[in-house]
Amino acid sequence: MPDDTVPAAAPTKPHALIGWRLLALLYDALPVIALWMLASTAFTVGYTFLGHHPPRENIAPFSALQWLLWLCCWMITGLYAALSWRGGGQTLGMRPWRLRIVDLSGNVPNGKALWRRYAVASLSLLLGGLGFWWAWIDRDGLTWHDRASGTRLIRQPKRRPVSPSAV
Repeated sequence: MPDDTVPAAAPTKPHALIGWRLLALLYDALPVIALWMLASTAFTVGYTFLGHHPPRENIAPFSALQWLLWLCCWMITGLYAALSWRGGGQTLGMRPWRLRIVDLSGNVPNGKALWRRYAVASLSLLLGGLGFWWAWIDRDGLTWHDRASGTRLIRQPKRRPVSPSAV
């Protein structure tokens, strides 16, 4: 009599997806830099015309205005990321690689979790990406920002095209 039981698959460690994360970050740098350029243009125009400075005078390095510009760029990047994640779990850079942000139940995370994710990811990047590399040794393949926000990055399977005969 044949054995009808199917052996259980051995549990595998979840993938850290570090390479895919880095590719998505690189791809997302393009729209983010464009947004930064718009913000910088607004600051420069305001500095030149509202501050009555000569047209070729730049904002002084490490001045309060430059720190404000960097804060605005950080916030713009956060808005780009959080709104993209909230609107479907993906930024533009995540789409070609089929990456998606989900909460622990597999749904789109709430805004608070997404901003926490962005803040911790920013800190991680300032520390040389340490929180990203952490995923290689984490038991669940999670980064610092995954853990802090109760989210995770998943890679969706490829969609198979529907054949005309199946319709």
